[in-house]
Amino acid sequence: MLWLVLAINATMFVVELGAGVLAGSVALQADSLDMLGDALVYGFSLAVVGRAVFWQSRAALLKGSIMLLFGLGVLGQVVIKILSGVPPSPDIVSVTGALALAANGVCVALLFRHRADDINMHSTWLCSRNDIIANASVILSALGVFVFASIWPDVLVSLGIVALFLHSAANVLGAAAAEMRAAQGAANAATLS
Repeated sequence: MLWLVLAINATMFVVELGAGVLAGSVALQADSLDMLGDALVYGFSLAVVGRAVFWQSRAALLKGSIMLLFGLGVLGQVVIKILSGVPPSPDIVSVTGALALAANGVCVALLFRHRADDINMHSTWLCSRNDIIANASVILSALGVFVFASIWPDVLVSLGIVALFLHSAANVLGAAAAEMRAAQGAANAATLS
């Protein structure tokens, strides 16, 4: 299942990045980075399935760090978009956003029953759930750009995706740190006994 979700996200990263550059949409480019981040997350998840909490917590720490870096990267792109002032193509953004929404709907459905298995699968499911929110927002940004002929719907949705990246990063990093402390405490207790 994780291999399939990884393939879907890697494919959609390429599609969305190309469409985002073509359309001039920071929101679509941000969403493509989210897809890349998810593909990397699923790769890490595959590497630690069935491994000890030590490895799972470190994989979650890496996932959270990637989410944080992508959020900061998108924030930089938003600044560039504001300075350029050119609105994106709403047609390309809406069609690509709808395709991404369908792809992520499949991913969420595949991951749903495993979301509480462990920290590794929970962080994986969170990534896909966030994608659904981001995809719907990208589609709404295309509608806003069409209606208002302005960059601001694209910029506002991009800032929302940044907030989502940063919030998810904080959750995953916090959970990973807690598991690392618990694993270290258990290891220390075992050493003392």
